[in-house]
Amino acid sequence: MDWWLKLVDQLVGVLKRLGGAALVGMMVVTCVDVIFRYFGRPIFGAVEIVSFMATILLACAMPLTDREKGHVGVDLFVRRLPPRAQHLVDSVTGALSTFLFALVAWQMFLYARAMKASGEVSMSLEFPSYLLVYVVAVAFAVLSLVILSELIQNLGKLRRS
Repeated sequence: MDWWLKLVDQLVGVLKRLGGAALVGMMVVTCVDVIFRYFGRPIFGAVEIVSFMATILLACAMPLTDREKGHVGVDLFVRRLPPRAQHLVDSVTGALSTFLFALVAWQMFLYARAMKASGEVSMSLEFPSYLLVYVVAVAFAVLSLVILSELIQNLGKLRRS
């Protein structure tokens, strides 16, 4: 089980660094574009580039946010239940969430493949859009692995209680 958690943590770490690079890239492109605009030479496609990086940032932040329990949770009712019932609710929620995000990731892989086959590109820069969809699909797949690892831990707690 330790190797599994280490693997998932490494994948989350890779996405964290990619998301951080996208955030820095957004900042650099925006600042340089503002400076160049002052001199009448804006960066062509700056808005498109920043929106691509924002997509990468948001997708890559999701697995890390879930791993660190940084999302907003409303558990006023669940935390009043006995520990066994809490683990049961967490396990059911984890199973459904794993299934949902794995399904979304799979469908996004299929969508990216269809976009690649059709040759779809972005409007201004003519960047192949399917690459972004693949990044988001990978991030959702890693998110489903993070939730799955939490599910396995919850099932262990449920079995012990």
